[in-house]
Amino acid sequence: MDTFIDSLLLWLTDWGYAGLLIASFLAGSIVPFSSEIVMMGLIQAGLVPALCILFATIGNTAGGMTCYWMGHLGRMDWIEKYFRVKREKVERMQRFLQGKGALMGFFAFLPFVGEALAIALGFMRSNVWLTLVSMFVGKLLRYAAMVWAISEAMIVIGG
Repeated sequence: MDTFIDSLLLWLTDWGYAGLLIASFLAGSIVPFSSEIVMMGLIQAGLVPALCILFATIGNTAGGMTCYWMGHLGRMDWIEKYFRVKREKVERMQRFLQGKGALMGFFAFLPFVGEALAIALGFMRSNVWLTLVSMFVGKLLRYAAMVWAISEAMIVIGG
């Protein structure tokens, strides 16, 4: 399995920005994947960090909106079967989100709960445009902070 993941990472890195978009889409949906590794590899290979952040954000937001769409369909059997998210987790997230609204999409970048949050927002029929924008901003800030932190660490290590 590790060989497959390594090969996939290498293949996605070879594809540049398009590979990063795909990796970020997968990571933003329910597929356990690390777009961060692909992004860091591309930045180290000389691609423009700002464009990497943009492509990663677009892909990750599209993956998150896929989760939203699945929730919006309201097919709990599909969510459990294909997304492997338990009904209890979605219901718990819905109770948490009650009264908070679409702006909670900002937190869809969080590991372990981001997918359930996006599914629950779709299930609750939150405003799709507010959800999209808040999700995009949260993911954008996360990727930007990650690139900044790694670049600062590289300066400390190198200097």
